[in-house]
Amino acid sequence: MWKLNQFIPDDDGEREESLLEEESDGICSLSPTQRMYAFAASLAAGLILMFLSLIVFAKPIKFALLFTFGNVLAVGSTAFLIGPGRQLGMMFDPIRIYATVIYIGCVVLALIFALLIHSKILTVFAIIFEICALIWYGLSYIPFARRMVSSLMIRLFDTEL
Repeated sequence: MWKLNQFIPDDDGEREESLLEEESDGICSLSPTQRMYAFAASLAAGLILMFLSLIVFAKPIKFALLFTFGNVLAVGSTAFLIGPGRQLGMMFDPIRIYATVIYIGCVVLALIFALLIHSKILTVFAIIFEICALIWYGLSYIPFARRMVSSLMIRLFDTEL
């Protein structure tokens, strides 16, 4: 717990300005304890929604809605720890910009296919791509992870004899 508090600025020390604090002049600022609770609640809600989506797996549209909203809550939960401005800055860092854009595109496509088009097959494909994009996005935070996965896939699926 004390290691995590090193990354969350205290009210006493110097505090990095986040996007919410700049716009609202400190009205929406949270204490470190409140940030931890909000992070835990958002992450738990996201994980619960993703778990509940497995129960309705036979109905792809309901599955897509629960899974996608759970996914967004879980990914967005870290904004409570580091601030939304820094979260967006890290998401759109040149290293992971493509993974972020593809992930957001897959989330939007899954919602469009589920809510507007009502196509089960397209929704399932969008969810599969969303999962792959989320994995690739998550790997972008681990040094050399994407390079290792890429080389592993090339070795496994190389067709040269």
